Amino acid sequence: MTEIPVIGAQLTVLDLDRHRDWIFEKNRDIELPEFCMADILKNPGPFIDMAKAKLQGWEGRLGIHGPFSGFELNVKDKDIRAVVQTRLDQALEVCARLEARQMVIHSPYDPWDAHNLDNGPKDRAKSISAILDTLAPALKRAGELGVEMVLENIRDNDPALRRAVVEAADTPSLRLSVDTGHALWAHVSAGAPPVDRFIQDAGELLGHVHLQDADGYADRHWVLGEGDTNFFPIFTALGELEVKPHLIVEINDFSRVPDSVAHLERLGLGQ
Repeated sequence: MTEIPVIGAQLTVLDLDRHRDWIFEKNRDIELPEFCMADILKNPGPFIDMAKAKLQGWEGRLGIHGPFSGFELNVKDKDIRAVVQTRLDQALEVCARLEARQMVIHSPYDPWDAHNLDNGPKDRAKSISAILDTLAPALKRAGELGVEMVLENIRDNDPALRRAVVEAADTPSLRLSVDTGHALWAHVSAGAPPVDRFIQDAGELLGHVHLQDADGYADRHWVLGEGDTNFFPIFTALGELEVKPHLIVEINDFSRVPDSVAHLERLGLGQ
């Protein structure tokens, strides 16, 4: 990326009207978070219909946050794995009906894994195999739909673990996501490299970034500029990439999404 990037946002369907002019003026990328919830995935129709109506005429890239609550992708119990696969399929059905091109999923890795995956000679390979076995039906359907699933760092303190999964999958249907607040927590509290190194490690496999501010102690999702995140090296790392990932402000206060982008504008980093 060489030009100043246009910044998108995670907004609920109910918040789209409030920011309609701001969204439409630059056809900003949008991520809808409702479809991570199992109850909504069982009956997504009303939310799909509202989103279609509110985004009519908009020409940005649409994504959803996929399900994650109560499970991990490296689950080995085949009975539980089947439930996980059902949830992922329900979310991909939402993508099909919305014509969404991207779905965020959560990494199962944490600092324990970073320290213990080399205890046995095949432990790393087994870990990757468990994740890809869980994802296999979803990856097949995502490929048919043209949907890109992006694997987000959550408790990861070694970005290479996620990258190894995506490299092993070797499909455009699975790429990487970096959440700046999660990476800052991992750097400050769990011995991870700085946030910009998560971007660098992902490289051309990066498809998505969650932009939030934080303090490194917890997952704050503060307005950009109100925490400790240094966004200059993050955007320098992004600028060195050929790919153009979805850059999504993900903060707790949806009403202040434009304030976050305004902070990046003042820094000359985004628009």
